[in-house]
Amino acid sequence: MLSLFFLSIILKAFSHYHVLYSSRYCIVPSFVIYLYQDERNNMKIDNTKAQMRKGLLELCVLSIISDKEMYPSDIISKLKDLEMIVVEGTLYPMLTRLKNVGLLQYAWKESKSGPPRKYYKITDEGIAVREELVKTWQKLSGAVNASIKES
Repeated sequence: MLSLFFLSIILKAFSHYHVLYSSRYCIVPSFVIYLYQDERNNMKIDNTKAQMRKGLLELCVLSIISDKEMYPSDIISKLKDLEMIVVEGTLYPMLTRLKNVGLLQYAWKESKSGPPRKYYKITDEGIAVREELVKTWQKLSGAVNASIKES
């Protein structure tokens, strides 16, 4: 979001405008207001996109791990390849939560390049939950696609 400081820098470049600051308003050139509004709208869109990805992340992680057991950095790489941008700070708590509810399990394996690594694999319960999530996703995506075509 544009800060008041940033706005004041822009306004100093256009000194022929009279700028009034108070706790409630600021008179600024209209192009600055548009810039501010565009940035706010982009932030809203970016936030919505991020929330959409987060909502589908568990399904994606369960699906990726359903093929074979995986090391977390490999899961992150796969998610990045799929443009489901994820950082370690998002993935590790999710893996722990999924393990704690019995959808994943892990095993320690020796590494050639350092300490043992934790590899995750999906449990039978995780497979069942994944299958249910896939069915739900198919219904939701079908409904969304139908609504998009109608508009």
